[in-house]
Amino acid sequence: MLELPSYHALAAMVITVLMFVGFVRGRMSIEIVSLLTIAVIAVGLYFFPLEGTRPIDGVALAFGGFGHYALITICALMVMGRGLVVTGALEPAARVLEKVFKINLQLGLLVSLLIALVLSMFVNNTPVLVLMIPIFAALASRGALPTSKTLMPLNSASLIGGLATTIGTSTNILVVSIAVDLGMREIGVFDFTPIVLLAGLVALPYMWLVMPRLLGNNRVEAEENFRRFHTRLRISGDSDLVGKNVSEILPKLPKNIQFHGHHDGALQAQDRLHLSGTHEGLEDAVRVLKGELAPNWVLDRIKRNASAKDADILVVEMTVTADSRLITRTLPSSGIADLYGVAVLGIHRPERLLGERDQYSDGGDLRMSEGDVLLVMGLESDLQGFARADSLLMLEGARELPRRSKALLSAAIMGAAVVTASTGFVPIAISALAGAILMFVTGCVKFDRVGRALSGQVIVLVAASIAIGRVIDESGAADWLGQALSLGLGYLPPALVLAAIMAFVTVLTNFASNATAATVGTPIAFSIAAQLGLPPEPLVLAVLFGCNLCYATPIAYQTNMLIMAEGNYDFVDYVRTGVPLVILMVTTLSILLALWYGL
Repeated sequence: MLELPSYHALAAMVITVLMFVGFVRGRMSIEIVSLLTIAVIAVGLYFFPLEGTRPIDGVALAFGGFGHYALITICALMVMGRGLVVTGALEPAARVLEKVFKINLQLGLLVSLLIALVLSMFVNNTPVLVLMIPIFAALASRGALPTSKTLMPLNSASLIGGLATTIGTSTNILVVSIAVDLGMREIGVFDFTPIVLLAGLVALPYMWLVMPRLLGNNRVEAEENFRRFHTRLRISGDSDLVGKNVSEILPKLPKNIQFHGHHDGALQAQDRLHLSGTHEGLEDAVRVLKGELAPNWVLDRIKRNASAKDADILVVEMTVTADSRLITRTLPSSGIADLYGVAVLGIHRPERLLGERDQYSDGGDLRMSEGDVLLVMGLESDLQGFARADSLLMLEGARELPRRSKALLSAAIMGAAVVTASTGFVPIAISALAGAILMFVTGCVKFDRVGRALSGQVIVLVAASIAIGRVIDESGAADWLGQALSLGLGYLPPALVLAAIMAFVTVLTNFASNATAATVGTPIAFSIAAQLGLPPEPLVLAVLFGCNLCYATPIAYQTNMLIMAEGNYDFVDYVRTGVPLVILMVTTLSILLALWYGL
């Protein structure tokens, strides 16, 4: 006879349900719901402590998530990911994938899903996703699918890949170890891989075609609303343009780049071509054509100053005001580079001024007018001095240029962290922390910029999820749920028994933790197998699979939280896309397990 749960266990289940409802309704921010959950647990356990504990122990349990290794690991991974972004280390990989996306967006996403799935079979899926997040953020900025439509499917594919082998996730190893301790044979690395790959094949169309349609678009503004800057591209001696006609190199350029004027005959070194495009488009044109948007001596001086002062090079937009001395002047006649040590890369003429007749110098250079927006590169102090002296208004959204001199170093640090963690040489928490420290020490990430790498929303959500997981485990709520489950399975066919166990463990995983689900679920699976006269291995695999079906909430797994900030996801996004995938995987895996073991 099943006894009633203790009041601690009942309270733990009620708090979990209320937290879930708060997240789904969305009336309060995720940060507020998370902090309220932590506060309720702290106050409740202080006045009503768990059996055998002191009041202060309950407070330590509630706030222990802020110092938990999982949170430290996630923050360290975010810092390393920031290092890859600010040094431009992933630009080559992004360009390769960009070529695939240019062929077809859906083909690009399919290839990416397969890469994530296969890699996660042999490497822990956390570092795999850490590597892919900045790549897809860069792709989104280049016009591919927005991160909100790619990161969730990628995360799901990597979780399915990690499910396919015993070394795919640490939870798999934990389940197998507990099962061996209970007397079962040790499951081989690839013993259940065919089952998972078949289930993955069934789930792939959903992740590829359906899931992106269920997710919103987090792009801030459409490409057609980006400012277009007019500039002069200076052809260097080693440029691909030398000796060619403009018509020959147009197919290599981004679609938003336009040439202006007539260019007859072959181009020569030191020619200056009038072109226009978005900031990103101009950057691509410079990379492809090996030209420059400003005189070399100016750019070299900026780089030398940045190296000497250990400062970042910024690119900002500045508006010409009515009091500016630049009005009616051209860039060559303005003396900007000599006076302030900054480089103007291009000029944007707003639409409201397009009706006016543009004025040009005898050399063909545009004369600046009130309202023009200048794209300016330099050090922060020099940019501020330029803006003050020439009455310019600095706009928000300054961009740091990648510190490409440290690209190989940051890639090596990330590679070493991934290899040491995936091979089991050190735990991922240690490799991630060591990698983050090296990113700081080597200057790949600067201490004063760390806040840009971290997400406060993710931090408090992780802390709350850890507190919930611990209180569910230590209050006895997980054990009581397992006992309740075992009472009703005696009358079900084997396939439904497997499905029920998998669903139960999935619920634990999505609201407590993988470790709790594995620790509670594996002994229960053994007990049910003995009671029903079934072999324990398929039931243990049902537990293993359920521990990895953590798609339905952001608190279920650390990679779910990693993608939350970059994809700008809400709690309901995980529910909307994850629940159908959980149902699909539970159904498919249960049927395949029953068929595979002849049940």
